[in-house]
Amino acid sequence: MTDEGTATVAETGTLGYEQARDELIEVVRRLEAGGTTLEESLALWERGEELAKVCRHWLEGARARLDAALAGPPEKSADGGSGSGSGSGSGDGSD
Repeated sequence: MTDEGTATVAETGTLGYEQARDELIEVVRRLEAGGTTLEESLALWERGEELAKVCRHWLEGARARLDAALAGPPEKSADGGSGSGSGSGSGDGSD
């Protein structure tokens, strides 16, 4: 079972968000439907946990990218703004 677990972890590492989400939905559906043995249910649960981690990883990465994109322009504007601010400040000082 260790080999299967290792293969499962390796497989989840290559999944995209949508693939992991869709498979997680299927795992939940199968668990809710019942009719599986205890061993099968445990295997599904473990797979679901791995898939949830993959989804969480993708979502955290997306959040970081959004935060960086939102934070990026003001930093560049601040640098560019300093040059423009100096020009504007000089104009105000002359008045």
